[in-house]
Amino acid sequence: MRLLLSVCAVLGLAFSAGARAPQPVADAVILSGGLPKLLSDYRFFKDGAGWQPNDRVVPYRLNMPLFSDYAEKYRFIYVPPGQQAKADGDGLLAFPVGSALIKSFGYEIDGKPRLLETRVLLHRADGWLALPYVWNAEQTEARLKVAGQRIPLTFNDPSGREHEIDYGVPNKNQCKECHALSGAVTPIGPKARNLTHGGQLADLARLGLIDKEPAVDYRVPGWGEASAPLNDRARGYLDVNCAHCHNVNGSASNSGLFLTYEETMPVRIGINKRPVAAGRGSGTHDFDIAPGDPDGSIMIYRLNSLDPGISMPEVGRTVVHDEGVALLRAWIAGME
Repeated sequence: MRLLLSVCAVLGLAFSAGARAPQPVADAVILSGGLPKLLSDYRFFKDGAGWQPNDRVVPYRLNMPLFSDYAEKYRFIYVPPGQQAKADGDGLLAFPVGSALIKSFGYEIDGKPRLLETRVLLHRADGWLALPYVWNAEQTEARLKVAGQRIPLTFNDPSGREHEIDYGVPNKNQCKECHALSGAVTPIGPKARNLTHGGQLADLARLGLIDKEPAVDYRVPGWGEASAPLNDRARGYLDVNCAHCHNVNGSASNSGLFLTYEETMPVRIGINKRPVAAGRGSGTHDFDIAPGDPDGSIMIYRLNSLDPGISMPEVGRTVVHDEGVALLRAWIAGME
């Protein structure tokens, strides 16, 4: 986020130095029935490099982000003029038709930020549509890739470890795997309980993008927020990284494992729960979560695996999130 803000600041000076005012976001393109070929068609950004957001395109940050191979993510909300998202309680903001959620993925390569893809969620009259755009080598444009793409990449994670991966841009149907609730595409991240960092909700209300600052009864802490209770961090991690499928209306509802932040029944969270279908994904373990025994828990076994038939989540990562696994191991180890 610091990288994004510094880049935006430099570009902002350039625009204020005499460049022509940009055109507003192309609302007609968002609402059209087509599949725009270029990210620039929407005019979400004032610059071709996708760093300087246009008017009413507001950056935001999640307390607990989804892990995606240590990629840096740059998130933006767009709500059309004269409209507001509805904020009620801790849950997902209700965005009006014509809104968009924009998320760019990138890495620092050779000391410079490089964007790989930008995913957009468009709220059209017939529902939400998810589309992936891949950036060119010149970092001047991103083009629609309905079929997805593999991008060879070498990078260092925050701990300095080097990773060599085939970064996976999801195809249009894979977007639905995570974003579908009861078969309908829906946003995942912008829940009020996950947007409390830095007074963002108050800022969104002040800017007129949401109707009010909601009262948040319980916030999701970041996974590395050591001052927050371990249980809250672990449950928040599962909510963000797993619960988009593991909920009563998600694609993994038949598993009986429900990992939403709101779930209160221990067995539905996985504690002393036997898997519905035994197989390679279970290894030699009996329970999703074996209290006090991380190494005997299916959850840790699957999070630690890179085998396509075992690893969880099934999409979105090609390396193990060591820090996330360590968090959940400590959580399970402390259970009685």
